[in-house]
Order: sequence, then C-alpha cells, then structure tokens
Amino acid sequence: MKRLSGWDVFMLASETPNVHQHTLKVAVVDITGFEGRATFEAFRDVFRDRLPVLEPMHFQMMATPWHLHRPVWHEDADLDLDYHLQRVYVPAPGGRRELDAVIGAIASTPLDRSRPLWQFYYAEGLADDRVAVIGKVHHVLADGVASANLMARALSDSEPRPAHAPAPTPTPMPTTSEVVRFAVRDHLARIRTLPSAVRDGVVGSYRMQRRARQRFAHPELAARFDPPPTFINHKLTPGRTFASASLPLADVKALSKKLEVTVNDLVLTVTAGALRQILRSYSEPADRPLVASIPTATDVSPDRITGNALATMLVSLPVQIADPMERLRLIRTSTRIAKEDHQLLGPTLVGRWLEFVPPTVTRATFGWMSRREAPNQLFNLIVSNVPGPRERGRVAGAVVTEFYSIGPLAAGAALNITVWSYVDQLSVAVLADDATFDDTHEVTDAFVAAFAELNETAGSNGGADLAAAPTG
Repeated sequence: MKRLSGWDVFMLASETPNVHQHTLKVAVVDITGFEGRATFEAFRDVFRDRLPVLEPMHFQMMATPWHLHRPVWHEDADLDLDYHLQRVYVPAPGGRRELDAVIGAIASTPLDRSRPLWQFYYAEGLADDRVAVIGKVHHVLADGVASANLMARALSDSEPRPAHAPAPTPTPMPTTSEVVRFAVRDHLARIRTLPSAVRDGVVGSYRMQRRARQRFAHPELAARFDPPPTFINHKLTPGRTFASASLPLADVKALSKKLEVTVNDLVLTVTAGALRQILRSYSEPADRPLVASIPTATDVSPDRITGNALATMLVSLPVQIADPMERLRLIRTSTRIAKEDHQLLGPTLVGRWLEFVPPTVTRATFGWMSRREAPNQLFNLIVSNVPGPRERGRVAGAVVTEFYSIGPLAAGAALNITVWSYVDQLSVAVLADDATFDDTHEVTDAFVAAFAELNETAGSNGGADLAAAPTG
C-alpha cells in the first residue's frame, strides 16, 4: 500500500462531473524511421515492454473501510490493456485542427476510478507519416512533471529496458485489517506533524502580510481575491475543446535575451496580450487586470514519476494596458511580488496544510463550486510554463517531433493555457470547455499574434528600459 499526499487527495476530491482532474500529454511521432511497421499492435507491444519501468501504471485507488482514512494506492493491480490502450482515428486531412478535435474529445470524458487511473491513445490518420500518442493521466496519480516523466519513459529508448522482463505479478487487494492498521499508523504519523505545520503557517502568513503592508501600491495590478468577471468565468460544461500551436524557441529566447527578462515573464506578457485581443473580439471590456493561477512544481526531478509536488502563485495579467512593453514591465513586478510571497509563506506549506483537510470537506466545497453559476473567486484562468526536454524522444527508430501538455480546468475558470518547451519549439496548448469559445484556436492564434506584436515593438524600441517598478 502507498499513501496519498494532501495534494493527491485534493486532486481526487475536487473532481466533479463537469470539472475533470486529468492531465494530457501529447507526443506527435514521425514514423518514417520506425523499425518495422508502425501499427497499433506494434505500439501495444512497445508499451507492454515498457511496463516494468512504469510502476505507477499498476497503482489502483482503494477506499479505506468505513472511511476511516483517505484512499490508498494498491500498488500491484492487474491491467486490462484493452481499456488502457485505445486506438483512435484522426479525420482527413489529418492536420493540426483535426488532431486537436480528437484530443478535445478525449479530454471530455473522466477516467474510470475502478481501474488504474490512466489511458493512452494511439491516434492514426495524421498526414506526413505521423501518429500521435495521447496520454491521459489523473492528477491524483501524477502532476504535470511526473506524468511527463512517465510519458518520457514510455516513449523513449534511453531508459534501460530489461530484456524480456516479466510484468509485475498482480497481488491481491490488502485485507480490511491490513488497511485499518495502515490507516492508524498514518494518522498517528500525521498528527505528530500538526504542531510544526500550524507554527510555520502562522509565521509564514505573518511575514507575508507584513511585507504586503511595506510594498508600494500598484493600482495597475489586480487586487487580491478580486478577479474581474469575464465570459471565460462561468459554470463549466463537461465537454472540452483543445487547440495547439508552436513558436520557434530560438526566437523566444532571442527576445528574452534582448529584453533581459525571463522566458516565463515573456510567456505571461504574451498571454496577457492574447487575452486582451480575445476579450475585445468577444465585445468584453478589457479595462481591469485578470488574475492567473500559476502552478509551480516543488520537485522537478526527472526521476519522479508519481504524486503531486505543487504550489500555486497568483499573478496579475494587465490586459487593460495597450502597450506590450508596459504590460511586460507590470508582469515583471507582479511575478516578483508573487515569488516573494511564495517564499515568505513557504513553497510546501499549502501541501502540508492539505494533509489535515478531510476529503469530505473538499468534495462538498468543490461540488458546490462546480454547480454554481458563478465565476471563480480567486482567479480567471490557469497559465503554466514548463521547461521540457532538450533532446528529441525516440521510440524504436521513430522520432517525437512535437510535444504538448495541458492540465485541467478549475471550477468557474474555463481556460487553461500551458506552454511547454520541447527541443527547438515552444509548444502552446489551450484547453477550454465547449461552451466558451466559437473556436478555441482563436486563443492560440491570438497568442502567436501577441508574440509577434511584442517582438515588433521591442525591435522598434531598440530594447526599452524595462526596470520593474519597485515593490517596496
């Protein structure tokens, strides 16, 4: 048996019929160099060979008797590969939009909790001798970093492969008495950590509030807990739509170097510019800054393939500002404040607090939030920027040419934009519910246009002074 962390339980308990909690990883593969004939059956064989190094694929959720404790993982469950490995077809002509539609349909259905919480889809029908492998992994099993590492193991020849290694032998579910003993031991261990979690929480909150009082006022930035209402903030539908695009990573890094800013601040500035375009195109006022929830990983080890090691930051996106360079200056100020608060509070503190929140409370709270016809009260959307692999993945001679990642939506916030760098490209993925946009590619088109606008403005300014406003 294996325990679930506070973040793991949060991801499980916050799922509702219209707010799914799975992440998607999409690998586009050039099969011209594949050793043999690239078929779904060959994919199954390759994946089956990889199972000995994909231990979390055998984890199955198991409730504790009488709800004495949070669920636990049974680590050696049997697998039905007819369920976990699916074959799908991309309609002609097999381009980006057709693949994105298939990905949206896959994202629209929840995973079966009576089975290990993952599925992989082999998508045929892409143009130019390509296939796509779409990994769908529940957030309780792995966060974005861990699920990407899992997919990298599944789709890489670099991981040592045991010669004809047998798959792990499934073991029987633990008995009731074994689970009860495990639950009692874990409860006692968690109780011993409560005093330090309370102490660190009080100290961290005091430091953060004291620092907030010392800072200069920034009226151009969003106030805490005051995201403006927009058309992307509403009760979600269960259906999902997906869109993707890419930018040359060399161009992004060159602009970042020219402006002497981080790639993350550049991505957030481009996101703000894209959202400004989108709001105006839907006749929405772009007169107040939006608030983005930025997930951050507290453990980015390439060896971590399970669990959630997370924190979040709230960053103001100044969509009300027309000048891209001024938006960038404000973004730098906002991210600096968010990072400072993150450190003052403690990057792992929220995860420690979640250890003591009963799952029933989380389920009731998020069930109520997901049913409300109301916007999210903390943020407008989720934005994530993750540095990815610098080398191309290879599978039996086939080359992974593109890689996209996307996380879930949140109650009352129907938009997630995830940017993932892969080798020489910046991959942009967008997830929305199916009631928000006429065409979700409007968001990726706006993102590409906002990057071009910033690049052009930076060129005409010759590298303006972007010193961030003082935070106090």
